[in-house]
Amino acid sequence: MPASDPCAYSVVVPFYNEAACAAALLAELNHVLGALGRPYEILMVDDGSKDATPQILAGISAATPACRHLRLEPNRGQAAALLHGLNQARGEILITLDGDGQNDPADIPALLQRLAAADHPDMVVGIRAQRKDSWLRRKISRLANGVRSRVLGDGVSDSGCALKVFHREVREAMIPIRTLYSFMPALAVAAGFRVVEMPVNHRARAGGTSSYGLGVFLWRPFLDMMGMWWFTQRRFPQVRVAKRGEGRNV
Repeated sequence: MPASDPCAYSVVVPFYNEAACAAALLAELNHVLGALGRPYEILMVDDGSKDATPQILAGISAATPACRHLRLEPNRGQAAALLHGLNQARGEILITLDGDGQNDPADIPALLQRLAAADHPDMVVGIRAQRKDSWLRRKISRLANGVRSRVLGDGVSDSGCALKVFHREVREAMIPIRTLYSFMPALAVAAGFRVVEMPVNHRARAGGTSSYGLGVFLWRPFLDMMGMWWFTQRRFPQVRVAKRGEGRNV
């Protein structure tokens, strides 16, 4: 898609060593987005993969105009890849999901419909129903989500779900922090945006292995949460242009 063309949706997908599932996931995304009947782009952000992921993404980019291949070298981390993609996005509505295939692209139309609802949410966050992760991973995630929600007051029960849709202006609330995925809703709320949730499907990994150990789920988010608490207490809401039919300016 030429840079001058209008774009309704930008999908940002970070990839790291996802050669086993990248092509299938992107085929699903193109099918779902194509059915929406509006211009879209998929930003495939390769975060310094060491397997065949870069070659797969480059081939898809060459064959599919809607797919843009962005390459980070060396590996910078999932949050850096995500923020890089968001900053390059041209769409009026931004969509994020993981590159491991566990998020289901078929949920995107329902999330977009919720974003367009009469109560004017700014961000819709998925809640992973019937998670296909290990018992320990689910337990740690549930504990971390409970503590984070209580401390930061974002009202979100599953901030780690990568499947999110939000208006372009919400992007300005994001900051470069290594655990960005976990704090996107809290950052949005602190900036004065309205965040809601809805259940989404969650699938088993089609291949590859998770890049996250206990350190990512425990001590790193805890340290970042303390800094995030200070930031959200000191942050002032962004000045926003009222949405059509909303009749307000916050």
